[in-house]
Amino acid sequence: MSIEVLAESLKFPEGPIVLPDGSVILVEIDGGSLTRVWKGRREVIAHLGGGPNGAAIGPDGAIYVCNNGGGITRGAGKVERGRIERVDISTGKFERVYETIGEHFLSAPNDLVFDRDGGFWFTDLAKSYERTRDLSGVYYAKPDGSRITEISYGGTGYNGIGLSPDEKTVFVAETYTGRLVAFDLAGPGAVVKGGRGGRHVAGFAERRALDSMAVQQNGKICVGAINFGKEFGGILTVTPDGASSTLTGFDDQMVTNICFGGEDMRDAYITLSNTGRLVKTRWPEPGLKLNYNPYPTM
Repeated sequence: MSIEVLAESLKFPEGPIVLPDGSVILVEIDGGSLTRVWKGRREVIAHLGGGPNGAAIGPDGAIYVCNNGGGITRGAGKVERGRIERVDISTGKFERVYETIGEHFLSAPNDLVFDRDGGFWFTDLAKSYERTRDLSGVYYAKPDGSRITEISYGGTGYNGIGLSPDEKTVFVAETYTGRLVAFDLAGPGAVVKGGRGGRHVAGFAERRALDSMAVQQNGKICVGAINFGKEFGGILTVTPDGASSTLTGFDDQMVTNICFGGEDMRDAYITLSNTGRLVKTRWPEPGLKLNYNPYPTM
C-alpha cells in the first residue's frame, strides 16, 4: 500500500474533512485548534481551546466540533467543560451550541455524524479521573440548538460514530471494551423500542481500543484501532453483522480516524495521532459520501 504524508508535526490530529481543493480540515486535540492543511502548508482556522475531538460539516456549511474540554489526551492543557461548537470556516468565529443535556453538563463530547434530516448524532466519551470515571452517552441534536436528546447513557467510552447507508442503524465504537455496538433506528433521533442499550456487533480478543470511524458504501465499518503495548495500530474494517473483520496496519500505535474523498471515494485520509501525521492512501473499497461534505473532484 502506497502512503502519502500530507502533514506532519500535528498536535494529536483527528476528525479529518476533505475539501474540494484537496485540502483537509482537522482538529488538533492537544493544540486546541481547528486546522486546515495542504501538502506543506498549515493554517489554523480557529483556536477553540479545550480539546477539539471530532468535526463534521453541517447543513449550513459550518463545521460542528465535539470539544472534550481537555484532559483526555496526553499534553492537554486546562480542563474545561465539554461542549458542541459551531465554527464559521470563512471567519474563524465560533460559538457554543450545547454544553448541557437537560440539567446535566456534557462531559467529553467526542465524535459526530449528520443525518439526511439535518440533525446529528454524537458520542460523549466521558472524562476519567484519578479514582472515578464519568459514564458515556450517545445523543441526537439539531444544529440550531433547539433540541438535544439522550439516546443511551452508561457506556464505558463511546467514541467513533457512523450511520449505515440506509440510515436505519447508528454504529458506535466503545474505546475501553474494544466493542462495536449498534443502535437500530425508528427514525431521526429515535431508536426502536427496547434499543436504548444498543446491541453487540463485534469484539476483539487482543487489547485493542477502538477510536473514530467511517462507513463504506457497502455498509462495512472502518474504525481506528489503537494497539496498546504494540508498535503499530491500524484500521479495522468490520462487516455490519460483525461476522468478519480485517486489519490494515499503519506505522503508528494510535491510528485514530479515517475519512474518504475523491471522485470514486476511494481516497482514504487517515490520522496517525501518536506521530502527528495525516496520510493519504488508496482504499480497496469506496467510502460512503457524508450528507453535507463537499467532495473533491480532481
